[in-house]
Amino acid sequence: MHTTPLYRQLANHYLDAIRSGTLKTGERFPSIRLMMEKHAVSLSTAVQVCRELEDYGVLEARPRSGNYIRQPDNLPKPVEMTPPPLDTDVYLGIHELVSSVLKASQRATIKVNFASAYCAPELYPLKILQEHMIKALRQDQHLLGVQGSTCGNLALRNILARRALTAKANLTAEKIVITNGATEAINLALRAVTQPGDTVAVESPTFYGLLQILESLNLRVLEVPATGHAGINLFALEQLLQKPERIRALIVIPNLQNPLGSIMPDANKARLVQLCAEHGTVLIEDDTYGDLVDTEQPLSTLKHWDCSDNVIYCASLNKTLAPGLRLGWISAGKWHERVEMLKHTQTRGCETLSQLAVGAFMKTPSYERYLRRLRKTLTQQRQQMSAAITRYFPPGTCVTAPRGGTLLWVELPRHYSAMALFREALKAGIQISPGDIFSNAQRFGHFVRIGCGAPYSPKIDEALATLGQLLKTQS
Repeated sequence: MHTTPLYRQLANHYLDAIRSGTLKTGERFPSIRLMMEKHAVSLSTAVQVCRELEDYGVLEARPRSGNYIRQPDNLPKPVEMTPPPLDTDVYLGIHELVSSVLKASQRATIKVNFASAYCAPELYPLKILQEHMIKALRQDQHLLGVQGSTCGNLALRNILARRALTAKANLTAEKIVITNGATEAINLALRAVTQPGDTVAVESPTFYGLLQILESLNLRVLEVPATGHAGINLFALEQLLQKPERIRALIVIPNLQNPLGSIMPDANKARLVQLCAEHGTVLIEDDTYGDLVDTEQPLSTLKHWDCSDNVIYCASLNKTLAPGLRLGWISAGKWHERVEMLKHTQTRGCETLSQLAVGAFMKTPSYERYLRRLRKTLTQQRQQMSAAITRYFPPGTCVTAPRGGTLLWVELPRHYSAMALFREALKAGIQISPGDIFSNAQRFGHFVRIGCGAPYSPKIDEALATLGQLLKTQS
């Protein structure tokens, strides 16, 4: 267990931000109240953090104005952290079912879609974003006639870097590249650090889109089991890392994993970062879902424990803000220049208008208020969906209880087939995600992923009742 006092851990966190330039000389430092809220600490801890930073000479108090950053001659090095492991097996292979499942869904007439990980359109702040777009076009009438930079709008990158601080990740705006969602970010990360034929490890089960990316890049997939309560199994991973075959990269979703909804404990996150650094395995973090956690306190990122610049951080606003804008980003650290060139080669820069609109919204207090409302709504929707599944599905059905997000991972009794349910449900105009597509391990044939992004309604209730009836017919 880590013995460094909490106030010193937080002080080190902010020292890193000052050292990297995310917090710049002359800028206002977060208030005591904001620190208490974002880091879930007491008044005395927040005050001690400020005193510690004053002692280091990086903070100065200005009467009736607050604390401000000042740059001393040198900065102390932060204290490193180290914690423990778990248990289970290993699976190999690249998935082949995904395309056939997606094509079958595209050909069907869908009335209710439980396969989506997105929220319903009415839950997103579309009107506000439209207003910011109109304002941006009025302010710059040549906006659509000028190509944006490869890395993206600097103002938005600054906002993303500052927001990452609350999740204890120190990113610099200069080393962030805006992408077409997290899919392009992960593509860029993999292209930067792997060659065709390399082995890449993933969680099992994992998001089927990731399996498609790996297959398209001719990479060999190694599946590491994960659990709904703690994410990737560190004991199994450690056994694999000690084998002769080199694992070039590992891709994980530590916060609200898709499809499990698991959140890795902080001790496991720290240990995972350390393990990958020790074995020369690049750690690619997908933090697409972190902002949808139920609590006000942000979840820590793997990047927080990255002392050797071995973590490539990828994230997206597709699930939290506006899927239609396809805005994501990557902070690739020592691979930044290669990622920047790959981005330029593949797609040039992302369009600027959406970045200006999103940046304008994210820097206002309205953005946090919107996230709070969305989290509350999603909590209610997950609870309603879970209760209905329990009501309509066969006895022995188990449903996860994730602490955020839009997804439920449903385990049917073993003799049921998720693929058979998928086919029969499509005939009834209902789309689901069968567990088979989340792994090539053939362990999830009786699992189903159900999306809870839409407000609960009689139509949704009827669709879940229909799924229950189809399962009874199957038995």
